[in-house]
Amino acid sequence: MSGEPVTGLLMWDEAVTRYDFGPSHPMDPVRLALTMGLVRAFGLDREMEVRAARAAGDSTLRLVHREDYVAAVREVSADPGVADGSYGLGTVDDPAFHGMHEASALIAGQSVAAAEALWRGEAEHAVNFAGGLHHAMPGGAAGFCVYNDAALAIARLLELGAERVAYVDVDVHHGDGVQAAFWDDPRVLTVSLHEHPRTLFPQTGWPQETGGPAAEGSAVNVALPAGTGDEGWLRAFHATVPELLADFRPQVLVTQHGADTHFEDPLAHLAVSLDAQRAVQEACHALAHEYAGGRWLALGGGGYAVVDVVPRSWTHLVGIAAHRPVDPAAMVPQSWRDEVYARTRQPGPARMTDGREVAWRDWEAGYDPADRTDQAVLATRRAVFPLRGMLL
Repeated sequence: MSGEPVTGLLMWDEAVTRYDFGPSHPMDPVRLALTMGLVRAFGLDREMEVRAARAAGDSTLRLVHREDYVAAVREVSADPGVADGSYGLGTVDDPAFHGMHEASALIAGQSVAAAEALWRGEAEHAVNFAGGLHHAMPGGAAGFCVYNDAALAIARLLELGAERVAYVDVDVHHGDGVQAAFWDDPRVLTVSLHEHPRTLFPQTGWPQETGGPAAEGSAVNVALPAGTGDEGWLRAFHATVPELLADFRPQVLVTQHGADTHFEDPLAHLAVSLDAQRAVQEACHALAHEYAGGRWLALGGGGYAVVDVVPRSWTHLVGIAAHRPVDPAAMVPQSWRDEVYARTRQPGPARMTDGREVAWRDWEAGYDPADRTDQAVLATRRAVFPLRGMLL
């Protein structure tokens, strides 16, 4: 590619919708098709370069995943009937399906190619909303995730010479697989804001999880109480993430934007609105420009309100990355609502907002020791900030 870098790169291949655990599974690939449909309905595909990448090959997958695990995925991909739960394959969360390896490697390939493009200066921002499969471990599938595209993208950046990569995960579930991949690597800062492990899978992400012996302070976990809404969620984000990025000064910012923090999500217990999700997306964009030279890789993740929430949230993400943000007050195009009904027999949402005014109180204004969200933030700051030489 020659000439000036494009502002935004949108990774998309229709074949990612083959990542399909079956009709009764909550991770319905229709959420990806509907998101791309809404992106097109707003013309955002004309504001970014839409690019498809090849599936990640074995040498790339082995940057994070064990060779025996990749071989196991290939085996059950060819014959799902042999899956017996070993390596996390063939479980309720991760049922085996024909083509599992190919679909999973394709999603990983999109994130890795996006990271390469950012590092080489071909684009300023990149989005892969099919990615963000943050629970996959080096040696096993978990939590609807087979290959950890986020960790693979970061590992590829390190292979290309990056010395500092920050990963910020705002999915309702702890970003455990990415944390595990870089637990003892000080070149990677992992920050996860999630529902408290007492009440939600994967029961990890306690504030005391701060990194291995060679990388103390490189893992950051904000464990929020069930029921946390917009104000608390935004307060927790702004009380931790900007200061950490200012200290770490990443060369690339990778963010995961699972939409399952939403109050309509059926699998979790936070109460965040679409408008607050959009505010955090805007904040991540600004932080990438402030601390990472604009290099921003934004990924999708969880999200199981597949009609009302996920497509709108990730369309906002794409618009922000394209520097063409969608007005929250905008009406959803009727053509897309027709597509929703044709695919799901459900009515689509009418506007790009939940109608919430987003606001939060700055941490510097003081904290309330009786407030459970403030307790969560303070626990994280006390666990991590001294390890990094930062003031509480």
